[in-house]
Amino acid sequence: MTGVADFQHSMLAAIPHLRAFAIGLCGKTDGADDLVQETLVRAWANKTAFQPGTNLMAWLYTILRNAFYTEFRKRRHEVADPDGQFALSLASRPSQESHIEFQDFRAALAKLPDDQREALLLVGSSGLSYEEAAQICDCALGTMKSRVYRARTRLGAMLSVGSTVHQDASWDAVVEGASSASLVDH
Repeated sequence: MTGVADFQHSMLAAIPHLRAFAIGLCGKTDGADDLVQETLVRAWANKTAFQPGTNLMAWLYTILRNAFYTEFRKRRHEVADPDGQFALSLASRPSQESHIEFQDFRAALAKLPDDQREALLLVGSSGLSYEEAAQICDCALGTMKSRVYRARTRLGAMLSVGSTVHQDASWDAVVEGASSASLVDH
């Protein structure tokens, strides 16, 4: 081949043969057409690497075959998800919210009076019974129950426990909206 024009003419003449080979590899005409196009783009970009006097068809077949296996290796790690349901199933609540909520809980717990915080930690966190906690704190059983009740009530008021339902509902609305949007987009 003497020049770029001869190289271009030879590449164009090879297209039907490349397409037949690509259909044999892919099994689909759409994929084969994409593969032939990728082959021609790579060949044109690397035309200086082709040595005149060698077999152009063999060189193009090699490029096509390598492009096919490269694409195959990439795609075997992908999951077919045309309707977006698999991606939607991977949605999870953001973890930073729970971390912030825990920090808020610790701050609110520190604001409780010492006797209430102690009672709540013994019964709620340590898993002791009211009787065991009352013995540890050297107080009456009714006093221990009262301290735990007041601590829970005060914590609930400080943390606005009712608003977490709205946060969960808003997250669910976001996920639902994303699933509706993904169905509309496709």
